[in-house]
Amino acid sequence: MAAEGGGKEMNEIKTQFTTREGLYKLLSHSEYSRPNRVPFNSQGSNPVRVSFVNVNDQSGNGDRLCFNVGRELYFYIYKGVRKAADLSKPIDKRIYKGTQPTCHDFNHLTATAESVSLLVGFSAGQVQLIDPIKKETSKLFNEERLIDKSRVTCVKWVPGSESLFLVAHSSGNMYLYNVEHTCGTTAPHYQLLKQGESFAVHTCKSKSTRNPLLKWTVGEGALNEFAFSPDGKFLACVSQDGFLRVFNFDSVELHGTMKSYFGGLLCVCWSPDGKYIVTGGEDDLVTVWSFVDCRVIARGHGHKSWVSVVAFDPYTTSVEESDPMEFSGSDEDFQDLHFGRDRANSTQSRLSKRNSTDSRPVSVTYRFGSVGQDTQLCLWDLTEDILFPHQPLSRARTHTNVMNATSPPAGSGGTNPGSNGNSITTPGNSVPPPLPRSNSLPHSAVSNAGSKSSVMDGAIASGVSKFATLSLHDRKERHHEKDHKRNHSMGHISSKSSDKLNLVTKTKTDPAKTLGTPLCPRMEDVPLLEPLICKKIAHERLTVLIFLEDCIVTACQEGFICTWARPGKVQLHFT
Repeated sequence: MAAEGGGKEMNEIKTQFTTREGLYKLLSHSEYSRPNRVPFNSQGSNPVRVSFVNVNDQSGNGDRLCFNVGRELYFYIYKGVRKAADLSKPIDKRIYKGTQPTCHDFNHLTATAESVSLLVGFSAGQVQLIDPIKKETSKLFNEERLIDKSRVTCVKWVPGSESLFLVAHSSGNMYLYNVEHTCGTTAPHYQLLKQGESFAVHTCKSKSTRNPLLKWTVGEGALNEFAFSPDGKFLACVSQDGFLRVFNFDSVELHGTMKSYFGGLLCVCWSPDGKYIVTGGEDDLVTVWSFVDCRVIARGHGHKSWVSVVAFDPYTTSVEESDPMEFSGSDEDFQDLHFGRDRANSTQSRLSKRNSTDSRPVSVTYRFGSVGQDTQLCLWDLTEDILFPHQPLSRARTHTNVMNATSPPAGSGGTNPGSNGNSITTPGNSVPPPLPRSNSLPHSAVSNAGSKSSVMDGAIASGVSKFATLSLHDRKERHHEKDHKRNHSMGHISSKSSDKLNLVTKTKTDPAKTLGTPLCPRMEDVPLLEPLICKKIAHERLTVLIFLEDCIVTACQEGFICTWARPGKVQLHFT
């Protein structure tokens, strides 16, 4: 990427950008906002968030969009690149008093043209279940704020479940709820289920099943975001204490951790195949962490302020094989990879095969993006020389090339190389010499020995084994009491001797002591990625980045939700 000029050029809002796939273009007529389109005064308000769902209404236009702006919540038909937005006709609009929506999530399993289940978290701690198609409000959880009084930072349905959902708070607590259960009229009491380094999990003690089922205590400070792995088995959490913690969700075991270079971690996402996790935060960096090896494999610098959202783009991920004759899929599978509509799933399938079969030379390029408080959008390529540094580079014909990119990934370019990042490596890593700002990783082989935390002890209460045996497929039938518990802040715990919450110990990690360790490698110890593109696309800080098949969706704190058509996908009609 050519370096941009200074002054006026740097402050100019971009409406298009080019990558190896072609030209991405902002569709100004597909911009969603409050109906009067007046920019929102964002001071003191919670971040604008956007949620999508497809209701399969057979019309070919089944996408629905929910977004919050200040005290308002809107639900629209999303027309994307197909038709201009009609802001005069929201399906549902709600204005709240005394609290603000902070986050929301649709249940994709149960969505139909007649009904959708939408969870909404609020700044005062409550969670509401509404149906914006039927325009119903079915339930309110934590209504009296007896469970947690702090702001809801993230809410998501548990993958594969129609009734379970997980809620994170700025208190650092995380709770598991069941929509079928009530919350009770008194504050819940908890019993220790499992604990480990800087986390503990408790069940709710009650004669009858009630919410919350589980309470997690994770780290120190706010729990800013969590994300389930694509298969739903693992949970990645990022906290204000600067740690990424990855748990096995069903067995409640810590898989691995990572520490930011400095400051809190604000956002987290998984690669489509679940092999890599990317985080962003207050060190202005994106950090790529290997789930398998439990170590940082790269950091990226391009933002000039905090990174607020990271997301993988499954539609531009490519897979190459060195021997076409060894393609193991069927003809139908092969056709799907090239031409199928569900390209994201096809790519995920191929990536999973690549990581689970033999060592046949395979080249993978992941695309992910980030947006930040600097109003910039960055796109990044994670290439094979980073992912598989000890494997000879393959130069084969491309079997999966989702965006019709026939050339190798463009050389990285961008702005402002070289700042600090956060990471974790496993014990035994040797420190390589300083690396250039390039896509090369001369890491020594990293053993996975000891990467999984063994903090979970076999002597934990029998309730653990019951919980651990619950598979994803059983989640609809779960009626066990579960609950997530947070550190009641160091030594600030209820004095009941019978309550084993008191056993939770929290060790403050001295950043000076973690830097240069497997928990947080130094900057020169890992490759530094530069963004493919780094463009200023808004006047206010960016809070949303979502990759869809035919477009990219971004949103800023002014309350404008923008659609960027992918190359060759502009189909806008005004009728």
